Amino acid sequence: MKILLIILLTFLFNTGYTQALKYPLLSSETKSVKALVPPQWKLIDSVSGDLNGDHTADLALVLEFYAAIPEHRAYGDNDTELITEVQRPRILAVYFKSGKKFKLALQNNNFILRSEEGGGTGDPLLPLNIHEQNLNINFKGGSNWKWQLSYGFRFNNNEWQLATARNYTFHDASGEMNDRKYDFLSKTKTTEAGTISNKKKANTAVAKPIKLARLKTFATFKKPWTWEIDPGEFL
Repeated sequence: MKILLIILLTFLFNTGYTQALKYPLLSSETKSVKALVPPQWKLIDSVSGDLNGDHTADLALVLEFYAAIPEHRAYGDNDTELITEVQRPRILAVYFKSGKKFKLALQNNNFILRSEEGGGTGDPLLPLNIHEQNLNINFKGGSNWKWQLSYGFRFNNNEWQLATARNYTFHDASGEMNDRKYDFLSKTKTTEAGTISNKKKANTAVAKPIKLARLKTFATFKKPWTWEIDPGEFL
């Protein structure tokens, strides 16, 4: 009986603690990556490159909490379809280089997929990369149907705008594939459908305009798979 009571109290304590977890406010400026990692968090990815056009190497990184906790995560439409998953929270941060210091330009606690959100293939997070001032965030996952998601955010007019994206799916057994590439600056989507093995001969590519009043940002695009960009088509 005592053992059961101890287990129950431990569970209740841990549940209360995790539900009360508040994301730390990252340092507004730092001289080193090590100095900005909060207690109980660890650095799991980082990349450097010019993100604001000043020809200096800025810094983007992903931090992960030390323990798996219950998290309410959006699916489907960003607001109403919430499910609870037990996983390690993650933070995306960007620091702009300014002299000998790095100054915080972004802290986002939602957009980076967690290690349990990739399905049968495991952790979906692929390495960050920076190209032509775009911060590129890449994921992969699935089981029989595999998927790859890529998002290119660009700092413009004091906000992080989604400039490009890609949603690529394929079936392991049949080789059936669908590749959607989005250029939100030119408001164009190109869709290629067919098979992986017969790509050049049989696949078809169709371009169409994207209806978009405003570019999505980290403030308006909470996490992958929650933007229904067309009926039944999620990004």
